[in-house]
Amino acid sequence: MSILSYFFSALALAVLALLAYASTRPDEFRVERRLRIAAPAERLWPLVSELRGFNRWNPYERKDPLIKGQYTGTSSGIGSRYAWASDKVGTGSLEITGQQVGRAVQMRLDFVKPFEAHNQAEFALQAMPDGATEVSWQMHGPANFMSKLMGMFFNMDKMVGRDFEDGLQNLRQIAEGQAP
Repeated sequence: MSILSYFFSALALAVLALLAYASTRPDEFRVERRLRIAAPAERLWPLVSELRGFNRWNPYERKDPLIKGQYTGTSSGIGSRYAWASDKVGTGSLEITGQQVGRAVQMRLDFVKPFEAHNQAEFALQAMPDGATEVSWQMHGPANFMSKLMGMFFNMDKMVGRDFEDGLQNLRQIAEGQAP
């Protein structure tokens, strides 16, 4: 057997080992970030429970000033929907599917491009004794084989988490009166 044959055999074995390891990764992913904001939950509620309010601080909207978005359904609450198309942040939609008024809102997040994905997002507001609010932004969904494989090379928690952190800082600026 030649050196080249050994090389390709070793390469094939390494690829098979990588694929086998990727298949053992969790079947679901979760990303969560939290931030304490010096504002009451009542001030924050419209900024997380109404999609127009959310898009005032949404980091993905800020990444592409040319994003094309359309609101449908109710103006707020369950059934409120926003769809977007962008060369920079992809194509998809967001729909409010549940809420506990003043405390939490749940959303279905459907991506079409650059890849298809169907995830759940949630914002939770926890009032603090000093009048501040801890805001939690979570996203979770199924991890198919391709996302498991990509996760071997890219840390999705860090990538998406960084956007969540930027968004929560944007929310803080608006809620604390430091931004429009």
